[in-house]
Amino acid sequence: MKTHTQLCHILHALDGQSYKAYKRITGTYTFQNFTLHIDHVQADPFAAPSRLRVQIPQSIAAYPPETHAHPSRNNALRTYLARQFSTAARTRSRRNRGSGKSGLIEIDTPCQQILERTCLFVDDDQVEARFAVGLPADGRRVRGLDAATMLCDDVPAIIEAALMYASNDPEEIRCYTASCEDADHLRAWLPAQHLVAFVANGSILPRRSGVDDRPLENAMPFQAPPELEVTATVPNAGPITGMGIPAGVTLIVGGGFHGKSTLLKALERGVYNHIPGDGRELVVTDASAVKIRAEDGRSVAGVDISSFISDLPCGRDTVDFYTENASGSTSQAANIVEALELSARLLLVDEDTAATNFMIRDIRMRQLIQAEPITPFIDRVRPLFADCGISTILVMGGTGDYFAVADTVIAMENYHPRQVTREARALAHTYSPPAEVEPNTFETAPRIPDPDTFNPSDHTRHRRDRIRVTGPKSLLVGRDPIDLSAIAQLIDPSQTRALAAALLHLRRTLMDGHRSLAESVTQLMQEIERNGLDTLTDHPCGDLASFRPQDLAAALNRHRPLHVTHGSQ
Repeated sequence: MKTHTQLCHILHALDGQSYKAYKRITGTYTFQNFTLHIDHVQADPFAAPSRLRVQIPQSIAAYPPETHAHPSRNNALRTYLARQFSTAARTRSRRNRGSGKSGLIEIDTPCQQILERTCLFVDDDQVEARFAVGLPADGRRVRGLDAATMLCDDVPAIIEAALMYASNDPEEIRCYTASCEDADHLRAWLPAQHLVAFVANGSILPRRSGVDDRPLENAMPFQAPPELEVTATVPNAGPITGMGIPAGVTLIVGGGFHGKSTLLKALERGVYNHIPGDGRELVVTDASAVKIRAEDGRSVAGVDISSFISDLPCGRDTVDFYTENASGSTSQAANIVEALELSARLLLVDEDTAATNFMIRDIRMRQLIQAEPITPFIDRVRPLFADCGISTILVMGGTGDYFAVADTVIAMENYHPRQVTREARALAHTYSPPAEVEPNTFETAPRIPDPDTFNPSDHTRHRRDRIRVTGPKSLLVGRDPIDLSAIAQLIDPSQTRALAAALLHLRRTLMDGHRSLAESVTQLMQEIERNGLDTLTDHPCGDLASFRPQDLAAALNRHRPLHVTHGSQ
């Protein structure tokens, strides 16, 4: 194993050589307080940056066991340290060191949500950070002196500033770990209280903009209506009071721009924990919750949508429904059934992104048009809960028909919630579900993916299996694109990268033509839970983030060539 002094000498000797000469520094080097691994060297200054890792023994990093022993605290500490590394790297990363990505030092920086990431690990033995470096070049010639400064001066300075316990604020670390632990405790507390979500008093729900997820300055703090106020005791903050949303059918109503969708958005993100200062630290939602929307044009493979749509013209099958170009109603029906397939216990629906003809069909239209293949969601939302235990939270601003089927109605007025269930029920006589609607158990046969229809070969003469990430929410499986833009709870590009790796791993190891889609996804998630996200790749990778089984299944379901067979129920 070489020393940092030898690394510096090598880089000096490479100065002025062809950029490919940088490959010589691949390997492991000892520094005074850490070990540096140069795992991959970029082939070109314009290519993806080089991949590096540092490992610091805990005897030097010195993080107390209580900061990382519990999974919640460990994940929070990793998020905190990744953010610290990112801040320190920005002060040392200088893009004036040549062409392309020369001078870049960066880590996969966490967003407002706390996700498990592969960029940073902490255990009883060591702290490991994985990051990227753009090795300096003049054109395509090595700038060895600048590279030596980056690797032998800048990187040690970043590590000293960001990854040593003595360099960080213990109170900030405590805030991160305590907040994450309390949120996980709250989320686990929900089922025993027959709740599906909780919003703490004092939470700040509005965001700065559609592209800035930080809290809106001077926003009105959330205050629960007295009728829905509940108190939970969490390990660190003690008693916490806020709005508990009961299991069942809940409506969020109100005028435009009064905070209906803002509340639903917070609940949608409540499947994740949040960093301190986000405002939504104690907004938690059932971890399986899925945001449902219409998705015109998506493909659907062998989904049983007959609970919602049947008797289509020309005798088209809706028990084994296929389409390359779903309508708003058929796509929304498929999205619901696919969510239930992956054991979603809560559906989140905003009328602004739903298909109107799927959501409601008023009494006048029912009387005028008798032959209607769509059984609207309003006729199924109560059986979903009564028969299957599936709760729904809906934002409704344009129709009162759902008053008749709601257990709880919350009115938002200037971002202030009121419980108006009694008033809504008094108005519910204007709608009554038709008696002829047949009950439905929503049980469908398991769908078994045909592995031959999920082909990640790039069709070149090398015929390599690969799934490329082509955007924050888009993949390319061989030559076939997957559009993930409608998956609302996919929030970070690193999740998209992890989904690409997971789909490839799924195809290679679990998609055998016998396991159902749900079984394959569940087994892979169990493998990740045991071994971490590194199980998805054959090399250390620092830019992956955790995802949910519902999101992995959603990605697979949107692969257009996919074909399935059906097992027995």
